[in-house]
Amino acid sequence: MSGGPASKNASPVPRDADPAEQQSSPEARGASPVPQGPARTTSPRSARQGVDVHAWVELLRLPALFTVPGDALAGAAAAGARPNPRTLAAIASSLCLYEAGMALNDWADRTEDAVDRPHRPLPSGRIRPAAALAAAGGLTAAGLALASTAGRRPLAVAGALAATVWSYDLVLKRTPAGPVAMAAARALDLLLGGVAANGDMRRALPSALALGTHTLAVTTVSRHETQGGSPWAPLSGLVTTTALAWSVTRDGAERGRQPGQDRHAGGDRQPGGDRKPGRDRQPGGNRQSGRAAAAATNLVSLRGALAAVYAATAARPLFHAALNPSPQLTQRAVGGGIRAMIPLQAALAARSGAPVTALLTAALAPAARRFGRKVSMT
Repeated sequence: MSGGPASKNASPVPRDADPAEQQSSPEARGASPVPQGPARTTSPRSARQGVDVHAWVELLRLPALFTVPGDALAGAAAAGARPNPRTLAAIASSLCLYEAGMALNDWADRTEDAVDRPHRPLPSGRIRPAAALAAAGGLTAAGLALASTAGRRPLAVAGALAATVWSYDLVLKRTPAGPVAMAAARALDLLLGGVAANGDMRRALPSALALGTHTLAVTTVSRHETQGGSPWAPLSGLVTTTALAWSVTRDGAERGRQPGQDRHAGGDRQPGGDRKPGRDRQPGGNRQSGRAAAAATNLVSLRGALAAVYAATAARPLFHAALNPSPQLTQRAVGGGIRAMIPLQAALAARSGAPVTALLTAALAPAARRFGRKVSMT
């Protein structure tokens, strides 16, 4: 999961500045020049502190981490299980594997970035390539170790996720299979949450497919974020967003029921209870049915509201990028697509009949938006 979509912070850098001034005043740029030869230069902050914290925040794209916990939470809900301590282990594993993909992504692209994105941490010399690669390896090992604490099945899914991340960054990124691999990574991350919570992974497959489809669309758009020029990718993203929002609001009533739950409104009748004449006519039964009907109505409303937030978050920047597929607007569309994963995860949890999980997931969106203004998610 190298950043959700395979994207980078491709914000333009001034090209009309005086080269002599650039080389003589690294403080004005916040980074040292690209190192020449074997010597490695560091920023003044790095020299004083030993570690350029901001460079690592930029490399790992920390604001994007807020899009990760919802994978496991939505997976547990879709699998018909409640979040438990094993779910926390799955979330921690996902966070580590996500950041491993971020570091590995920039390490693999360091030569290309030296030309197209010299302000990135590796080509600017603020982080050594060897350090980024070591971080990717260490975070991958940590992610697998955390998954193993949840059991063998979560470890197996985490292993498949880690293999997908490394394959994408090192081999598949620039091939037609790249977006599919990224979509598979997000889908596996959702399934990891379902397996860790000891739920039925088969029940979680539709939600994993929905999240993977969204990721596929955003990753396809991200392939044009440095040069722009293609309205078809954002247009296809708009169609995908509309279809997913509609499917979330129209589907999932049966999927949201817990295993063994009754199909009637009450949902918790004892076996054979419906054979007793007049039971449903008792006052207690009427009150119970009324509460169940009100809860179902509220759940439908919550699901619809979250689907609308998802559609608005993703569709607006995609529409602008389709009208003017410039690099800047395309980057905004990618960032919007990444942020839209949170309301989509919440909507999927609500569709699975887990309103509390849905609200907890949705609560991550404001933080992602706030910190995303300081450090780019792409």
